[in-house]
This record gives sequence, structure tokens and C-alpha cells, in this order.
Amino acid sequence: MSFVTDFETHLPDALRRTFQSLDSPFAIQTYLDEMPYIAVERDRSPLNVMLDHQSHCLDGGLFAALALWRLGYKPLMIDLIPEPGTDDDHVLALYQIDGYWGAIAKSNYVNLGFREPIYKTLRELVITYFEHYCNVEQLKTLRGYTRPLDVSRYSHLNWAVDEAGANKLYYRHFYKRKPITLITPHMAARLNRMSDRVYQAETLHTDINWSFGVRPDH
Repeated sequence: MSFVTDFETHLPDALRRTFQSLDSPFAIQTYLDEMPYIAVERDRSPLNVMLDHQSHCLDGGLFAALALWRLGYKPLMIDLIPEPGTDDDHVLALYQIDGYWGAIAKSNYVNLGFREPIYKTLRELVITYFEHYCNVEQLKTLRGYTRPLDVSRYSHLNWAVDEAGANKLYYRHFYKRKPITLITPHMAARLNRMSDRVYQAETLHTDINWSFGVRPDH
């Protein structure tokens, strides 16, 4: 039995049909967008993402990678890295079509989600998030990204259904990867704050209560 098929056996019938209906990267993104973004400290397995019908960028990203794997894509994740102490990181599930990169992501911010597969390089893809990646002080905080992690290499952790295994994947492997710098310190020093008008657009549909610097864990 394959890793993905085994995951499906743990789903109730209705959720199994839902999972099997996710027949494209955009369908996976739409499913993630339909569930609440709740940035609690708990980092769910894909099974518990579906059972609880909630996620944040990390466990939503792993769920997306699993759903992409079912469609025949390599299940890859990368992490977008902010200026330390200013913002949350942001997780993307990656896919390629005809050699071009696209992404799926669960986010509290409307423009940090889906990307069409039109980007030649990962840096080209990541840079599209730069102008949208801000904190509640309207600072542009994105500074780097990690190389992709192929989560199929860690199937022995049973991360799709076992939350402890998912957390081993997150904290022993995914978050141990060294970031690639996106902009220089000189570039960072001359960045402008996001204007009020743009910030209002960027935070449309955002629950600020779950944002970095505002939510209860801060």
C-alpha cells in the first residue's frame, strides 16, 4: 500500500471523497482557503488538518504537499524566512509543470497563497511574495528562503497520520535547513514602509488577531 493510499484509509468516507476530489494544485489551494486560518501552537498532521478543518501555514503546507503527491507531483516544501524577530516564517508547497515552478500556501494574508506554475527558478517564484510580505507595523520583512525539502524521504515518520511524526519532520528536518539570502543588508536598510492604502489591501480578509506580534503567544 502506498503512503498516500494508507493516508486515505484513515479518513472518514466524506473526507476521503473530499481529498480524492482535489484534482489540481488550484483545487488544493481552494480547499485550504475554505478552512479557517488559526495560528495556534499546535502543528497538525495532514489527517488532523482535515479532521479539525483548520490549519496555519506549516501544517497547511504539509497537507498541500501530500495532496500534490497524490496527483503525481514530488511533495516539496520550502520556508520563506523573515527578518528575525519581526514576523512569522511562511511555508510553501511547491509543484512544477513543464519545468516551471508554482506554489500553494495557507496564509492569513490574501496575497501570500497560490502561484501559477510560470516561474523559471525558485528565486523568481519567491521574489513574487516580497512586496506582499509585511507585518502589522507595515514593514516588508521577507529576507530569505530555504532549499526544497522532499517530504517523501521521511515516510518512515508516518507524518501524514501521526502528529508526533509530523512534528519530527517539521522540527528535525524542515526547520533545520539553512536559508538562502534574498536581499542584501543595504537593500533592507533602504526599504520603504508599506503605504496605508496598500496595507489595507494586503490585510483584506486577514484576522489580525492571528498575526505576528498580536496573537496571544506574543
